[in-house]
Amino acid sequence: MGNLKWIKLDISMFDDEKVKLIEQMPESDTILIIWIKLLTQAGKTNANGYIYLSENIPFTEEMLATIFGRPLNTVRLALRTLSDFGMIQFDEDSFIQITNWEKHQNVEGMERIRQQNKLRKQKQRDREKAKKLEQKPKNVTSRDCHATEEERREKKEDKEEELQHTSEIIQFWDKNGFGVNNIHAKKQLLLWLDDSSFKEPSKVILKALNIACENDARRLKYTEGILKNWENESLLTVEEIDNSQNKRQKQVESVSNIIDYNPVRDRF
Repeated sequence: MGNLKWIKLDISMFDDEKVKLIEQMPESDTILIIWIKLLTQAGKTNANGYIYLSENIPFTEEMLATIFGRPLNTVRLALRTLSDFGMIQFDEDSFIQITNWEKHQNVEGMERIRQQNKLRKQKQRDREKAKKLEQKPKNVTSRDCHATEEERREKKEDKEEELQHTSEIIQFWDKNGFGVNNIHAKKQLLLWLDDSSFKEPSKVILKALNIACENDARRLKYTEGILKNWENESLLTVEEIDNSQNKRQKQVESVSNIIDYNPVRDRF
């Protein structure tokens, strides 16, 4: 898998005025530990600083308390403090995002992973092309006019299919409030059709756009964050993505059952 294994931490982070103020507060050490845990969690998610269990499920305070191994009230205090100091922010759907994530993000590592994924997909395409050539019947005049015409027809079909995929993505973008006049963002998104590891890039892009709509986050950065997260987790088809989301949903239900457990109420 292509997951990030580390993030950057500024060596002068403890000279920051906000951190110095936090150090004077009760539970200061725990708040700063939770801050570090949030940074590493954002690195795991790898979605432009967003932290979530899945694209449709934000982390609740109870979930973070369980994952971080800290009392719920302490986690609430830490989140409120970090939010007040502008170190994290909550969007309208309660998704947590690290403010100025690019200060902490392993940009070089992400780009290296992206290039590795691109190279891997190119090798896969080359293998599939070689396999198709092997399956073609071998004739004495393999490069005759008939073969040339067949190749032209295949190229034409590929071009028409590419145009269709492009049209579907643009139509979805325009009809669902992402910004009809945002030409630059549309061009940037369409680059994922060729510059990604997805086996069905158009279907995956449309799924990411649907998720952005469901979360009322109709922005290029949010959509690309979803795509990068899937790519880094080696979820390269819609089927693999759906299976991963179903697995995470079961994990959420399991965590919720643990949190809701009352030893007195639920004892045998």
